[in-house]
Amino acid sequence: MVNDIIADSLTRIRNAAMRKLDSTELYYAKIVASIMEVFKQRGFIKDYKINDKDGKQSIFVQLAYDDSGVSVINEVARISKPGRRVYKTSKELKRFKNGYGIIVVSTSKGVIANDEAYRINVGGEALCSIW
Repeated sequence: MVNDIIADSLTRIRNAAMRKLDSTELYYAKIVASIMEVFKQRGFIKDYKINDKDGKQSIFVQLAYDDSGVSVINEVARISKPGRRVYKTSKELKRFKNGYGIIVVSTSKGVIANDEAYRINVGGEALCSIW
């Protein structure tokens, strides 16, 4: 059993992108599906689909590449960990990587990107960053 399902999912995406795979499969959790929705909205992945095989759910993720075959994802990292939670105020979430990357934040309004959290003036737990 995986203790940190978010870190496991990010590692699977990172490894698949390094190997230039078209897709990868992740363990299902609502929080992971919410993170994948943010990644899809921002163009870091093409699409994701929730599969149900034999009563077990999983998330099938299609990775995105540019025209020359280079992965859109340069770096993906876990910020808040089970042993050390990291919370940010809305003012601390203004920009990341000069606007090229995002921080995924779990707020009272749901799992959203940092610029949207700044716009609606809410803070929360910084889950991961991607650029």
